Amino acid sequence: MKIQTKVNLILIIVFITGIFCSGILLSNVLEKKAENEVTSKAEILMQIANSVRKYTNDRVQPLLLPQLDTQQQFIAESIPTFSVREVFELFRKNKEYGKFVYKDATPNPTNLRDKPDEFEAKIVEKFIQKPDLKTLSGFRTTSGEKLFYTARPFKIEDQSCLRCHNTPQEAPKSQIVTYGRENGFGWKLNQIVAAQMVYVPASNILNNAHRSWLLMMAVVGLIFTAILIVVNQLLKKTVLLRIKKIANVAEQVSVGDMNANFDKQSKDEIGDLAEAFNRMKYSLEMAMNMLNKNRN
Repeated sequence: MKIQTKVNLILIIVFITGIFCSGILLSNVLEKKAENEVTSKAEILMQIANSVRKYTNDRVQPLLLPQLDTQQQFIAESIPTFSVREVFELFRKNKEYGKFVYKDATPNPTNLRDKPDEFEAKIVEKFIQKPDLKTLSGFRTTSGEKLFYTARPFKIEDQSCLRCHNTPQEAPKSQIVTYGRENGFGWKLNQIVAAQMVYVPASNILNNAHRSWLLMMAVVGLIFTAILIVVNQLLKKTVLLRIKKIANVAEQVSVGDMNANFDKQSKDEIGDLAEAFNRMKYSLEMAMNMLNKNRN
């Protein structure tokens, strides 16, 4: 195997090892960055939802609750969860945010649209089994769309909530007329009854991270190719051609051509090798001259 082939083989092995390790590291970094980005969006939406919930609970509900017993139609706007859901639906009408989702996933909901699916029911169960657990997050795929979810436990901390959710007898009559007596009752104070779920579409962000990874790998590949070409040219010019020339001169001397000579060499290791060959040629020439003289 020629020196140039050996050097190229070593460089390729080093490059493949380096690109493999750096590719894995870079992929992890970009994926973490993408996950932090979607997490940040989910946290902002969660804070907005809780702000709407608190405003409804503190400012709107006290004004509307007295009317629940006097009107036939239940005033859903007095319920914080309803307000949050409606505000979020207005937010989703913007095309850019149409795939964002908010849900108070409740196994025993008053409004059946809050009933959790199988995945969300498991989240609620985890919060119930581990009361100290503050948040859960991760990815799930729904209808072919990859979503990042953030979930928080929803605990009954306000006694006023139990007016509508303790027993059907204590609930406002308009609530019974609207939603019936079968669902949304039996809640207890300090009980975890639901999970606040925010879904953020992650496909675009993850695809952008993947494209960034491919771009950076392509740049690294181009840089390596350029380095390989430069190294080959330098190796050929500064080492291989000079060694080949030394070998040719040595070959000529070995068959008796004492006029073969080296050109002026650089002051480096190969130049030292050429000088050593010159000295050897002169010594050989002197020895042959002495031998011929003694023979004559």
